[in-house]
Amino acid sequence: MTALSETLLRKYYANSPHPYRVYEERVESLLTPDSVLLDAGCGRTVPVLRKYLGRARGLIGVELVSFTDVPPGIDAYNADLSAMPLPDASVDLIISRSVFEHLTDPEAVYKELSRVLRPGGAVLFLTANMWDYGTLVARLVPNRFHARIVSKVEGRAEEDTFPTAYRTNTRADVERLAASARLTVESFEYLSQYPNYLMFNAGLFFLGTCYEKLISRFDSLGFLRGWILVTLRKPGVVR
Repeated sequence: MTALSETLLRKYYANSPHPYRVYEERVESLLTPDSVLLDAGCGRTVPVLRKYLGRARGLIGVELVSFTDVPPGIDAYNADLSAMPLPDASVDLIISRSVFEHLTDPEAVYKELSRVLRPGGAVLFLTANMWDYGTLVARLVPNRFHARIVSKVEGRAEEDTFPTAYRTNTRADVERLAASARLTVESFEYLSQYPNYLMFNAGLFFLGTCYEKLISRFDSLGFLRGWILVTLRKPGVVR
């Protein structure tokens, strides 16, 4: 990240909410004090679930990698999302952030999410859009190089970068997979973000900003935005 890139970021994006914030606001709109909330792919330290301590009847985190710091009040399970150790119809709201792009068998995961979800319950997930330029470039780079690149560009630890598959990252894929799991697509939105992958070079960051502002201005170009935010609903009466 360069000083000029930071200056451009403040100038052009000071009032633009990050997709993570939009996602969290949507979680809050769906969450009630009586909800059992499941974070699918919650991370080693359950960072998102921590925000909802004391605000739900139950908090559950499921993650493949080992946990390092889970506070009291959160039930954490090391498990694959396609085979979670949870009873049928035991969860009111399932959330997932930056996880679905890594699913290698999304059909099995969708069906498992549907299984543990109560009738009327919702699944909310935020994931990369297949047609975003960053995603298209990432698909051209072998997965074995991703961890090193992300470490340099974003400063994220290499052990926290996982292989990508992009098998549920278009509207058509989401609709097909939801139907196979007997879930309905309640909402599907394209969200934009500042060009974070280009922060290392101010010139590239400015060009990326021009592109992002263009696709944000016209709805017809929305399918090129960097993120998709999806709400799925299991048919039935909300508890």
